Amino acid sequence: MSDLIKSLKDAKFSRERQSIKFILSYILKIFLYRNWLYKKYRKDWKFIFKGEKYRYFHHLYNMTWENERAVELPIIKSILTRYKGRNILELGNVLSHYFNINHDIIDKYENRPGIINKDIISFDTNKKYDLIISISTLEHIGYDEYPRDPSKIAKTIKKLRDLKKENGEIVITFPTGYNPYLDSFIKSKKIQFDEIYYMKRLTKDNRWKEVKDLNKIINLKFGEPYPNANGLIVAFIK
Repeated sequence: MSDLIKSLKDAKFSRERQSIKFILSYILKIFLYRNWLYKKYRKDWKFIFKGEKYRYFHHLYNMTWENERAVELPIIKSILTRYKGRNILELGNVLSHYFNINHDIIDKYENRPGIINKDIISFDTNKKYDLIISISTLEHIGYDEYPRDPSKIAKTIKKLRDLKKENGEIVITFPTGYNPYLDSFIKSKKIQFDEIYYMKRLTKDNRWKEVKDLNKIINLKFGEPYPNANGLIVAFIK
């Protein structure tokens, strides 16, 4: 009897394992098919930001063709080229997943070689930076932490200002609809930038357009009607 029970358990385990393999295989096929579709039909798609045309960014990591990375990364990459060879700091480790980079990165949680694992607010250095960038990171600060502390948003921006050289530049991107505290600060102008631009996702296939009015994106929900960000802010401090 014990042998029979063991055989039945083994058979059940084998079926479950095969089911998992099938599901994973199916997901992989969908993933690769979508990647193929993008390369074949969308590779020449472009969007306009500040009067300039940019090609949507495509990369397998994080499936950029389905989210805001498609517009964030071309914008930031073009800015990076202007600061080649100068002191650059990135808040939140994003760019190294897509490009070979050699600038400073500070990320409190991502433990990888070359990354400064510190809270930006308590980061102590005498170094000043020509360019500071942050890609979809600000919305997590003080929000996806326990206990929540909305005041960390303003403290972070103040710290970045302190780290910037006198003639330097800070560029920050973040979605609307994710962090209600951040959205409120932007809407009430409790947090201000020298320049601020708004991008709105228009379609399921991830086309974006720059809009002039904050009200067109500030009330959009994160994840609705399209996955991830539906509104995006690109802010500059000079």
